[in-house]
Amino acid sequence: ATIGNKLVDRITEKGYEVQFINYSVEEIQKILDEASKERLISGESIDSFEFSEDDIFQTLEEANENDEIGLDFDEFDDEEENLSEEMTADLATEMMGDAVQRAAAKILISATRSSVSDIHIEPNRDGTKIRVRRDGVLQNFVNVPKTMGKRLTAALKNMAKMDISERRASQDGKIRTSYEGQLMEFRCSTAPGKNGEKMVLRILNSNNDMLSLDSLIINEDVRKSFRDIISQSNGIVIVSGPTGSGKSTTLASALREKDNGQLNIVTAEDPIEYEMGGDIQQFQIEKKKDQTFATLLKTFLRQDPDVILIGETRDPETADASMDAAETGHLVFTTLHANSASSSLTRLLDMDVPGYKLTGSLRGILAQRLLRKVCPDCSVEKKISKPASEFLGLPLVTNIRKPTVLGPKEKSIRRSEGTLCMRCSGSGYKGRVGTYELMLISRNIQNAIKQNKTTQEIEDIARSEGMLTLRDYAIKLVENQLTTVSELVKILNSNFAEEQDEIIDREENEIKTSPSLPKFLE
Repeated sequence: ATIGNKLVDRITEKGYEVQFINYSVEEIQKILDEASKERLISGESIDSFEFSEDDIFQTLEEANENDEIGLDFDEFDDEEENLSEEMTADLATEMMGDAVQRAAAKILISATRSSVSDIHIEPNRDGTKIRVRRDGVLQNFVNVPKTMGKRLTAALKNMAKMDISERRASQDGKIRTSYEGQLMEFRCSTAPGKNGEKMVLRILNSNNDMLSLDSLIINEDVRKSFRDIISQSNGIVIVSGPTGSGKSTTLASALREKDNGQLNIVTAEDPIEYEMGGDIQQFQIEKKKDQTFATLLKTFLRQDPDVILIGETRDPETADASMDAAETGHLVFTTLHANSASSSLTRLLDMDVPGYKLTGSLRGILAQRLLRKVCPDCSVEKKISKPASEFLGLPLVTNIRKPTVLGPKEKSIRRSEGTLCMRCSGSGYKGRVGTYELMLISRNIQNAIKQNKTTQEIEDIARSEGMLTLRDYAIKLVENQLTTVSELVKILNSNFAEEQDEIIDREENEIKTSPSLPKFLE
């Protein structure tokens, strides 16, 4: 109603007459559905549409110049908040609002369509900086005045059903909206900082077009071995890695393969990042209602499950319950924060999981990381340097890819000239590719666990049985020209870096020298 009245005022100011027609809610929804169909049929779907950074910035500038800083959300009463919940069902409604609402909607749509995983709204002393994480790297997006940043945060908090008047305490919320038929979900978090309230939005994949294991795990041997262990009828399969390493994507793809209509598959997740569809039943962790991973797992076991996904094993109670479920005839998937497959075993033992349970129920551990894919359009093919050859064990005749990484000024110049790479926009990289380390729990490894062997000793046994480490797998990716040497160096732990002081030349100039990384020489 507020937006409608504003529209009427603006139209009458232009000298036009307004004719009012009464429609029911059902009739309005029917009109919107038909309009959406027409737009999709004409090819103007969101798949071919994206707001540019310049467009978003212009919208914000218009709001600043016209002193149009949005509704005073602090004065919303309960009735207006309930109305707002209905309005955020479609971002097209936000696009009809004031400039701040339009800018907020454009940022969400643009981020969803441009491979962004997170949006950071960060107040500082002089203004508000908006940054986005693309392909695992935070990049500057736009700077706005401080007042505009506050209003933008308020608009997004309102869409996330968060308390807009509360700025001195951390809050969590969720935006669930759509635009032109595409569902979009964002997990939102705010925290009070020295210069104001910071907000981070994590984009959740709400579409059913998930990647398959064929496209995720490029190495055929590793992919086949992983499929072998997830095809078993019982036991526990662990996917490990740090936050943002793609664990949820791998497990979601594995569950989709398991979903053949003949199994009862249930998941406990925090948050639900993928709408898996099919016959997979997904459950959200609700700590306020004491619905934790451990309590949900106990509930699942009373509901005749075949396959159970526990989103994360983070405490002894969940670890022990997962092992018990695996021992009683269920196939259990879970994730763990660990740096490698062998260190995942140590992590479980630190959670007081008995060694006999590990050896009896654990089927395999898949450790993984994500590396940026080098842009195939603007990168340059060249021979590997001697230091890099010695470090990676690749022949000197090997051809690798060198990324073309542009600075902000050069990007601006090339954009004005029309010579900026259309695929990567001068970043040198586009998309990401996984590197994997699959440890199968063989009899020798079971014996090593029983004998309390060290992490390194267990890894040596696994390698002797054919396991590719994260480093070995990544070297193959460099050799296949999918990523670069500098991306590989990022995943190496300090042990590798300490062994090599001077190994990679300055061709990888986008990675700066760090005490924990090899130096880059001429």
